Amino acid sequence: MTIRLLQIDTFTDRVLGGNPAAVCPLDAWLDEATMQAIAAENNLSETAFMVPEGEGYRLRWFTPNVEVDLCGHATLAAAFVVFEELRPGTESVAFETLSGRLTVTRDGEALVMDFPAQPAKPTPAPAVLAQALGTAPDEVLAGADWIAVFETAAQVAGLSPDQTLLTTLDRRGVVATAPGDEGDADYVLRFFAPKNAVPEDPVTGNVQTALVPYWAGRLGKRRLAVRQLSARGGRMVCEDRGERVSIAGRAVRYMDATISVDG
Repeated sequence: MTIRLLQIDTFTDRVLGGNPAAVCPLDAWLDEATMQAIAAENNLSETAFMVPEGEGYRLRWFTPNVEVDLCGHATLAAAFVVFEELRPGTESVAFETLSGRLTVTRDGEALVMDFPAQPAKPTPAPAVLAQALGTAPDEVLAGADWIAVFETAAQVAGLSPDQTLLTTLDRRGVVATAPGDEGDADYVLRFFAPKNAVPEDPVTGNVQTALVPYWAGRLGKRRLAVRQLSARGGRMVCEDRGERVSIAGRAVRYMDATISVDG
């Protein structure tokens, strides 16, 4: 069996930047073990699989070791494939997912995702969190991930976490965030998820569902410029829409390939 695989660099306007995601458009679902094996073979933070459903698509995301219920950059990549390859000229696409319906629309060269807001709550931090990060944050929130809030972007950039200790925490991963430097970004972040075989994600869309409500409230503004301080780096523009958040970024194609698997 041959399957088309496109690798898209997301939250960037240049190849070899941002966060790469693989996208496999399918006519019908492969078995789950095969999809997981393909994701492991790709060894990217996410591989997306999509099948036509209704007027849109059913979308699923896999890390190298687990299926996840929400992923931002692979949704952006899937929308890019729809707009550029599968349905040229389309201005909007809806994906049915484990997190409900997610829509993506064109806005000039940017693609704008509409995601559910998932506010995190201030929570006493487990002692191992500061130990794993190497320094104590100023504030800690808990949602799907532990969110460690620091005073400066330089503190976030300088973190060198203990990946083994991070896996002992009782959440999916750890977000480190801080106010951005003036004129560069409203806030910055890094995201570590070694439990999901992602030691550090280059650019992360889904954690903005928790960060946008926090930073919008703290900074008193709805529209936020965001920078992720990974080695590859990436940028997005987010907006607080109450029960929803928008996450906008650009994407470019890196690779268009065909893979062969046993059918």
